[in-house]
Amino acid sequence: MSFDLSKFLTEGLISSVNNGLIPSDLATVYAGNYLVKSLITQVQVTQVSDAITAYKAAQAAANQAQQQEVNRTPAPEDVLK
Repeated sequence: MSFDLSKFLTEGLISSVNNGLIPSDLATVYAGNYLVKSLITQVQVTQVSDAITAYKAAQAAANQAQQQEVNRTPAPEDVLK
C-alpha cells in the first residue's frame, strides 16, 4: 500500500474549503504553491479550482434560497393584523 501525497493534498484542500476550514482564496494559493513545488499536477489544481467554484455556487444558491424564505415569511406584527 503506497501513500499518494498529491491525492492527499488535493483532497485535503477540497475538503477544507467545503467544510469551511480555510477560505477559498487561501486554498488557491496553497494549490499554486504545491504545483510550483511539483507536489500536485496542473490537473489537480484544476480539480481544486472546480471544487471551489462549485462550493461558491452552492453557497450563493443557499444564500439566495434563505433570502427568498425571509422575504416570504411575514413579520410577527403583520400576522396579528
